[in-house]
Amino acid sequence: MSILPSSSGASTGTKQKSNSGPTTFKTFFECWLVEQNQHLQDLVAISQTRTEEQSWCPVQKVLDHYEHYYKAKAEWSKQDVLAILSPSSWTSTFEAAFLWIGGWRPTMAFQLLYSKSGIQLENQLYQLIHGLGKGDLGDLSPSQIVRIDKLQAKTVKEEKNISEKLAKHEGTLADSCMVKLTHMVSEMMRRGDGYEEGVGVEVEVELAMELKKEGLKEMLRRADDLRLKTLKALIDIMTPSQGVHYLIAAAELHLRIHEWGKVRDGKRLSSFT
Repeated sequence: MSILPSSSGASTGTKQKSNSGPTTFKTFFECWLVEQNQHLQDLVAISQTRTEEQSWCPVQKVLDHYEHYYKAKAEWSKQDVLAILSPSSWTSTFEAAFLWIGGWRPTMAFQLLYSKSGIQLENQLYQLIHGLGKGDLGDLSPSQIVRIDKLQAKTVKEEKNISEKLAKHEGTLADSCMVKLTHMVSEMMRRGDGYEEGVGVEVEVELAMELKKEGLKEMLRRADDLRLKTLKALIDIMTPSQGVHYLIAAAELHLRIHEWGKVRDGKRLSSFT
């Protein structure tokens, strides 16, 4: 498993020649994607050969991989939350345009489930008519659907709450303290004084910006916690085999969109050279 940043003081990854972690989140993310692709291949093989009992451990392994990702992300956000929230260096511009607080919207997990379930249900109508099922997402039971609906309603509420808190925090960028500070610095610049020369003002500017960053760290933490919590709760509702099929769909969606976006970025950049 890809190594956590060295500042975490711990390494939960596979053995490497050096104990130090990757120097950038982009490096970590690229390694994590390679591992995700390997997990995808393993899950596809499992979906074709394993029983329910044999499917549980691989599902847990993938969930651990996602949890590892969010732990690493949390460590890097302590160092530079703005880079994590402005991910143009480690995602494609296409992906970045659809992000919500540095990642996927938790409610998108349900859209993915309904899309894949509908596709698999359509593909096995004949078997279902004859009382046969494949054990995939097309076989969701009525009780599972009720639990999923309740989880979705709860997730929608929590996602909305975080969005509202983010909007409130974004509004502080124009609060009275910031307006007063920006006016004071502007007056100094008009007089020909660089604000760097006023040590007290420089400290005020740094303090004000750090407070805004701390608020963003908290928003990112809440968003990532909800993302991981939603994924785990959904998998918990499913059978192991259904979990395998869901995680396959999630990995395929993530990896292919990432690849397509990178290709588009490459073509766009080459057109300017």
